[in-house]
Amino acid sequence: MTKPEQAPAETTATRDTQSDAVPDAAAMPPAEIFAPSPAPTNPQDQALSGMPQVIELADELSTFADHLHERIMAEIRSQGGRTVPDHVQDAMRALLDDEMMLRQRANSLYADAAAFVIRDLGQPQSKLIGLTKDAARKIRRIGVIGEATGLVGGLLSLAGAAMAGQPAGVVLALDKIRLHNDALQVLSPTPPTAVA
Repeated sequence: MTKPEQAPAETTATRDTQSDAVPDAAAMPPAEIFAPSPAPTNPQDQALSGMPQVIELADELSTFADHLHERIMAEIRSQGGRTVPDHVQDAMRALLDDEMMLRQRANSLYADAAAFVIRDLGQPQSKLIGLTKDAARKIRRIGVIGEATGLVGGLLSLAGAAMAGQPAGVVLALDKIRLHNDALQVLSPTPPTAVA
């Protein structure tokens, strides 16, 4: 578990708690991450069903925020002292704000993991974590910084729905993340390199 970077935001949601082991999502092939899955039968693979699963989501959100920050900084360095177009500046400012919000939500999940457990979500934890890991990989490869906004928005929606204890919101956010991951896969752009 990583350390929180900022003070946690206020939370009001409460949920049941259960301590479960977390399966290894990194070992899951990408094709299986995006495939529709039936409700998990193993209680240990129920997404957000225990404190370890909530903490794992917080870890992945923090990792994604780190990758987003690195990508924004690469975009800034790639300008090489040239004037940055207003629309690019606006996109980078919005993404920096989103990065801060992701960190705050991740820190809230760390601080109050027991309160954010959602019973009977009907989604496997491995799918939830697999999508966030794939999003982190995509953010490093994205060619135009503005293309990241939908993906970041999906992760913010996921964190917000998890914090609010809204199973339907979590499922909708996962669909949004999956759709943006798929779209970015088709585009397959490469990030800019710093001007020497």
